Amino acid sequence: MKPARIPENFISPHHWGELPWGEYYREALESQLQPWFAKMFGFHLLKIGNLSTEIDTEACAISHQVNVALQGDRLQVNADPLYLPFAGKSVDACMLAHTLPWCQDPHGLLREADRVLIDDGWLILSSFNPVSLLGLGKTVPFLRKRTPYHCRMFTPMRIFDWLALLNFEVMHQRSFQVLPWSKQGGKMLSTHLPALGCMHVIVARKRTLPLTLNPMKSRKAKPQIRSAVGATRQFRETTKASPSLTDNPRPRELD
Repeated sequence: MKPARIPENFISPHHWGELPWGEYYREALESQLQPWFAKMFGFHLLKIGNLSTEIDTEACAISHQVNVALQGDRLQVNADPLYLPFAGKSVDACMLAHTLPWCQDPHGLLREADRVLIDDGWLILSSFNPVSLLGLGKTVPFLRKRTPYHCRMFTPMRIFDWLALLNFEVMHQRSFQVLPWSKQGGKMLSTHLPALGCMHVIVARKRTLPLTLNPMKSRKAKPQIRSAVGATRQFRETTKASPSLTDNPRPRELD
C-alpha cells in the first residue's frame, strides 16, 4: 500500500469550473448533502479548501461559516489547512469537499480537523473514487498529468480506516455520479451500481467514547456480587440437623 504522506505537492483547483464537468460534480455533491445540512446545529462551520467554499450551505442551521485556504477567493482566513489557526474543540462542523485529493498529508489534515472539532462534531468530506470511470483515467499515460486525473484517489475503505483510528462514526456514505460527463450522472447506473460512482461522500461524527467496548474492561467495571445459594443451602442443612421445637416431646414437668 502506498504511504499516505508524499513529498509531491499538488496544485489544488480554485474553482469547480476548472475541472472537466466540475459543475456537475458540485451540483451532485450539494444534492447529496442537502438532507444532512438540516441535521447539523452549532455555532461555527469551517469550510476547508477552495472547493469547499463554493458548496452551497444555506440550508445548514449553522450560521457562522468560515472559509479557510492558502489562497483564493471567498476566503475569510488565509491559512494552511494542515495548521489551522483555531483553538482545539472550537468548531461544530468541518467540510473537506475534495480537499484530500490534492493534500500532501491526508492523515495530518484529518488529525487537524479532529483537533478543532468539538465532541460529537460533524465531519463532511468528499473525494474521487478510484474504482470508477474517472479512476480508469489514471491508468492512461497521457491523461495522468491532466486535471482531474493528476490527484490522489483513495478507496472508501481506506478512508474508513483513517476515520476509525480517530474514533469517528460514519453516519452516511455513498458513491454517485457514475457517468462523469452526464449532468444526471447516469440515473439508472447510479441507482443499480452506486459503487462505481466517480464521486464519494462521507458524513461522520466525532465520538468521545470507544465505539467498540473492551469486554475485559466492561467485566471489571461490573460490581462483583457473591452468590447467596451456598449460604442458603448451609442454613437449610443446619436447620434440618438441629432439633425443632415441634419435634420435641412435651417438656417434662419439673420435679
